Amino acid sequence: MADAADVADVGSSEGAGEESGGGIAPVDRRVFVVAGVVFAVLMVLSSRYGFHRDELYFLDCARHLQASYVDQPALAPLLARVSLSLFGVSAEGLRLWSALAAAGTVVVGGLTAREFGGARRAQLLAAIATGTMPVLLGSAHVANTTSYEVLAWAAIAFVVVRIGRTGDTRWWLAVGALVGIGAEFNHLAAIFGAVLLAATVLGPARRSVVDRWLLAGALIAAVIVLPDLWWQSQHGWAMFAMTQALNGEHGGAGNIFTWIVGQLGMSCLAMVVLWVAGLKFLWRSGRPLWQCLVIAYAVLFVLFAVTTGAQVYYLAGLYVCLLAAGAVGLDGWLHSRPEQLRGLMVGTAVSATLSAVIVLPLLPPSDVGWTYGISSNSGEMLGWPQLVGTVGRVWTGLPAGQRANAVIFAADYGESGAINELGRGAGLPTAVGAQNTDWWWGPGKTHATTVVAIAPGPDYAPDYAARLRHYFRHVRVAATLADPDGVHNIEWGGHVYVCTDPRRPWGEMWPELRTYA
Repeated sequence: MADAADVADVGSSEGAGEESGGGIAPVDRRVFVVAGVVFAVLMVLSSRYGFHRDELYFLDCARHLQASYVDQPALAPLLARVSLSLFGVSAEGLRLWSALAAAGTVVVGGLTAREFGGARRAQLLAAIATGTMPVLLGSAHVANTTSYEVLAWAAIAFVVVRIGRTGDTRWWLAVGALVGIGAEFNHLAAIFGAVLLAATVLGPARRSVVDRWLLAGALIAAVIVLPDLWWQSQHGWAMFAMTQALNGEHGGAGNIFTWIVGQLGMSCLAMVVLWVAGLKFLWRSGRPLWQCLVIAYAVLFVLFAVTTGAQVYYLAGLYVCLLAAGAVGLDGWLHSRPEQLRGLMVGTAVSATLSAVIVLPLLPPSDVGWTYGISSNSGEMLGWPQLVGTVGRVWTGLPAGQRANAVIFAADYGESGAINELGRGAGLPTAVGAQNTDWWWGPGKTHATTVVAIAPGPDYAPDYAARLRHYFRHVRVAATLADPDGVHNIEWGGHVYVCTDPRRPWGEMWPELRTYA
């Protein structure tokens, strides 16, 4: 297997150099084939299992379209609303957009290698490396914000590479637009843009690429995110409270090691050598703007390690650029040693298959329990219809007069999303929720005298019955939640409670029930 220290110089081979005429190589059409395979696999698997808890929440958000939300900007819920309009409550329809984003990311990976001077075979290697990224496949099977964020970061880096190659600073307008659009899918794109801007303005690249076009691009980004900022200003800057809660849960010194090890899983294991070589390639390129990408990677690596270490995927989008750089940098070395290239391809096939079993719904539902500690994706897609059925039985078991003054209350956004989307048409009322943006939509009946409360298992919501008794004089367990496939996910061991005799009006309790997580 190749060692990262063996990165070849640019121009040393067909795959790592510009064409003799001074232009860049033609686009390798096989890149689009790889992208098509990724899209096809994701769509074939899109109907397996069920909705992820995040997807249920996003469908709920789609029915409450607004300029922003506590935990994400507006564009992902907007796409979910388009899916609802076109396909109804459909996992395949919702996941179409994330599958398209994954395919687009593969294409961007191949085109980035081309911008680095890579000819056809380097472009193909970059596309394969991108298409086998576990974080790309896992995130694209779940229609939350991550697949769009990865595409946005990859596209931003691609255009920056182009500016570094051509010196044409008019492309900063495109970078600004991509940062703004990416930030409207996920706020992390704005952080990437800010760090990249600082590295460019404060580093040696400022002499060649800092001009009025860079300023115009920054202004474009700022204008695009204005609706998000307006909403946050009207809601107490909830995103900062949300960030603080996430950092408290996932950050700290104890998770730094988790972060470092987690970066090895951003690409399939055999391709780690490629992105490490990509860092070396960029730093030794002699192009200051390309070096800014390494600086941005280093700054963000440290920042995320300290603040959100357990969220190991936060840098995922930048690895697309690094894999492309490594594909070009190592191309000559690999093709002068066919046995090493064969070893890389075999290692990629094996490690990509193993990771796909973990992040994609390939196994029977009853066999996915062991994957939950590595990736929670599959486990969080199971058990929702059963939860809705359990809550439905508790609800219909109440006397009609009691139901008239009752609400269904969910401690977790997945639970409220399940009731509101999967329970739609089954006679259940709209559930209200305490978590994230759910809380901002209000308590429903402000004078409810009965609350049917759903809470996750004790690992996620410890002593929840005691918390409910702080607000109600009578709290009884009406049902226990369990996944029929035996997966110990967030809901496992949770309960449905019937709470009566409130100590204060339900509407007065509401401000105290808000949680961000």
